[in-house]
Amino acid sequence: MRGRARFLALPLLAALGACAPAPQTGAPAVQASTPVSRVSFYPQETGLTWTYLPEGEAAGGAPYTLRSLGPTVFAGQTVLASQLTGRGAEQTWYRQVDQGGARLLGFRKPGVTVGLDPAWLEAPAEGAWRVGLSWQGESRVTITSDDGKVQAQGTLRYRYDVQDRRRVTVPGGSFDVWVVTRQITDDVGGLFPQAQQLWFAPFVGDVRTPEGLLLTGRNFNAR
Repeated sequence: MRGRARFLALPLLAALGACAPAPQTGAPAVQASTPVSRVSFYPQETGLTWTYLPEGEAAGGAPYTLRSLGPTVFAGQTVLASQLTGRGAEQTWYRQVDQGGARLLGFRKPGVTVGLDPAWLEAPAEGAWRVGLSWQGESRVTITSDDGKVQAQGTLRYRYDVQDRRRVTVPGGSFDVWVVTRQITDDVGGLFPQAQQLWFAPFVGDVRTPEGLLLTGRNFNAR
């Protein structure tokens, strides 16, 4: 059914293009941009995009693209959605970001939705960052299929340790980053590798993701 839906969408897109009005000669092009002054410490503004390649891979490969999709509702709460696509991958995260930090309420992959209760604290308050900082917690995990059936439930435990603050250079530029080790355990089949390292730069985002992807580009400038 999904494959059929994709083929049906093609003529629909063509029809929309045929109905679009022709641009007027001399009229300014319609553009959208995100002002630098609006990019947050934890970048989340709608329309921001980042591109990544796996660490150690030669330049020129097809990138993974992370997009900030903006506000939506997840598990009855207002959240901010971001989506990673590329090379057949597709995953959408649902977070809340405020003065207390960034919290993950859940995420979605094709066919399943993973809910976390309470929300997983992924990052601390802006002013809390320092070498030696650590935080930990646990969440109840519920994995639900698209038809609404609960596939698994269990407990996820996490711990973060800020190990260093240093300058790094990646294909997307040079940044002052916080080097963080993330350790995770769960009893629902290992949703995540047990130990991962990420590099976070304020007003930029993840320079190295926990999955080992390095930043290659973005559509905005840091402060």
